[in-house]
Amino acid sequence: MTDAVPTIIDCDPGVDDAIAILMALGNRSMIDLRAITCVAGNVPLSRTSANARRVLDLAGCTDVPVFDGCAHPIMTPEGRTSSAHGSDGLGGVDLPEPVTTIQPEHAIDAINRIARDTPGGIVLCPIGPMTNVALALLRYPDLKEHIRQIVLMGGACFGPGNITPFAEFNFHVDPHAAQIVMNSGIPIMLFGLDVTRQALLNRSFSLDLAASDNLFYQTVGQMLGAYESRDPCLHDPCVIAWLIDPSLFQSVAAHVEITLGKDDAAGQSVARTSAKHLGERHPNCECVTHVDAVGLETLLKRSLEQLVQSGVGRPD
Repeated sequence: MTDAVPTIIDCDPGVDDAIAILMALGNRSMIDLRAITCVAGNVPLSRTSANARRVLDLAGCTDVPVFDGCAHPIMTPEGRTSSAHGSDGLGGVDLPEPVTTIQPEHAIDAINRIARDTPGGIVLCPIGPMTNVALALLRYPDLKEHIRQIVLMGGACFGPGNITPFAEFNFHVDPHAAQIVMNSGIPIMLFGLDVTRQALLNRSFSLDLAASDNLFYQTVGQMLGAYESRDPCLHDPCVIAWLIDPSLFQSVAAHVEITLGKDDAAGQSVARTSAKHLGERHPNCECVTHVDAVGLETLLKRSLEQLVQSGVGRPD
């Protein structure tokens, strides 16, 4: 049996972040979730870290440590937020105040410490703006030697953005951070809107969960139902799904640069894949282009079932 992959999820919950976390928790034989680090993004930092802890409480997995990170992007005093997740970030679903406590260590220091303490290093999964990750790489220049791979959600290489006509939300919020990560030299799997827009969730999925007698399923169904009325795509869960079953996806080697600045083009992903366009550049990532959406939904369903069958999940 393959050992579980030591993983840190860096996130800004967000309903799809929450679903990604639950998917990871439902597959702990494959994903050894060492920590969740939080960043400002979909909602401010105070809400993202509280939401991450609420999700852990919901799943009954309070053993995963949560760390606060950066409250704003590298170059601006405050970042843009998203309305797709409701004002609280979790679709307005009433979850109790978190029992899981926040750890005192800053996220960038926690990423560095955990990566160094892990034989062979970690897989780092940023699914929000990448401020924490970029600053960790700047603060600890040899940290990259302890990161096996970065598997991230961000960008839109071959189509329009979702927060501006040119840029995807995570990259637009902190384009400088995205550029630092893309230039890090660490192996990168890039899950942009090119693939996540294909990851459409059937409306019946959330309705069936919400109609369940199990309170855990009900809560997840309510969150998904509130979210998919604004955005029906499973963006962030694609990252975790790839760790579990990479056969669901197809990708192409690419060199991706990030447009900097403050206008609508900030965070735009400029991808080069052909020899003609690459020139003397070398690919800096695998850009994921296709997903088996039916297989992804099946995997999500199985992950939630495994989480409940393991004896955790919000009690009835």
